[in-house]
Amino acid sequence: MSAGPPKGFSVELRLSGEDEGARRRQRSGPFVFTYTAEGSLRYSAKPLFGLALAYVAARVERLDSLVGFPEPVAEQLFAAAEARRKFAEPGDGLRALRTFTRAYGARVLRALCLRGRYLVISEKLEEIKSFRELTCLDLSCCKLGDEHELLEHLTKEALSSVTRLLLKDNCLSDAGLRKMTAPVRVMKRGLENLSVLDLSCNPKITDVGIGYLLSFRKLNCLDISGTGLKDVKAVVQRIEVQLGLVHSKVPLKEFDHSTCKTEGWAEQTILQWEQLVMEAIKPKKNLQCRRAARHFYGKRCRIEEQVTCTLVEVETKATGNLQFYKEKTQNCHAPLLKKEAAVSHELKKNKKRVLAEQETERTSKHMCLTMEDWDLLNSY
Repeated sequence: MSAGPPKGFSVELRLSGEDEGARRRQRSGPFVFTYTAEGSLRYSAKPLFGLALAYVAARVERLDSLVGFPEPVAEQLFAAAEARRKFAEPGDGLRALRTFTRAYGARVLRALCLRGRYLVISEKLEEIKSFRELTCLDLSCCKLGDEHELLEHLTKEALSSVTRLLLKDNCLSDAGLRKMTAPVRVMKRGLENLSVLDLSCNPKITDVGIGYLLSFRKLNCLDISGTGLKDVKAVVQRIEVQLGLVHSKVPLKEFDHSTCKTEGWAEQTILQWEQLVMEAIKPKKNLQCRRAARHFYGKRCRIEEQVTCTLVEVETKATGNLQFYKEKTQNCHAPLLKKEAAVSHELKKNKKRVLAEQETERTSKHMCLTMEDWDLLNSY
């Protein structure tokens, strides 16, 4: 007589010709089948909330609005749709993402790091533009240039909440800074809340472009190392006088790019986009054969090592460290200074006031709007 079935075993019933999709739908049905310690089959119903959440997540692109919907439930719905890679789908993914960003803003994403991910920006530009109420945006080493659509989007009302903007090594020039600062200079809109700005390693930015940055009155930290300044001493003096910033002798931690990370519900969504882009640019199977053929004929690859921008290195060495920060205000209950120190401080204060007046008179004629400025403002 044969022994009975062992305790704790599981059985899966299959019909002949049944496909994998049918089995998956069966496993994800409304019931959960388990075996008791005695070996008898037992089934229980799945929670109704889980069933409803899975149903909506599979069709999240059909939602019209989530405004007023409970935030904890919305976060679970976003995670369920993200697990199904719904936001990575072309067309439907953008529609679903906009539904969440319109309702929850910074909850979906409050900090976005796209450092060196210019391919992700190129493939998912519209999705990136759908994010609202960002406070930190890192676009370093993306080679965007002055005419890139994302640079224009920075001046929109949706990104007026940005306080930290990192644009290191983006091939920017004075024209790009003029466009970026036009709404702030005239309408007091756009990036008016900016406190940390990194424009280092942009050799085409000159003394003229630095003048546009003086409209950012809330700046606490500024990095213009590696730019194409002609009169570095004069630029440093203008920044210290008009923005109240101090030239730092050592690198500032605010420009340590490792501290900027993507934060929010959509963290995994950004990683999914990057994975899709990397899969799309994977080398073909015959790449090794081509490499062997080039080696046989004595030919070299067109690009064998990472190309460094020698122009940026030269400009960085020429200008040195040009990072600025705003000193903290002294405590009003601090001990009184000596009389000599007080007199010296008053003299320095008067000197700064005179320099500020001279600078205002010198630059007042440059504050007039040109026809290009008016055309640019009319486009908003």
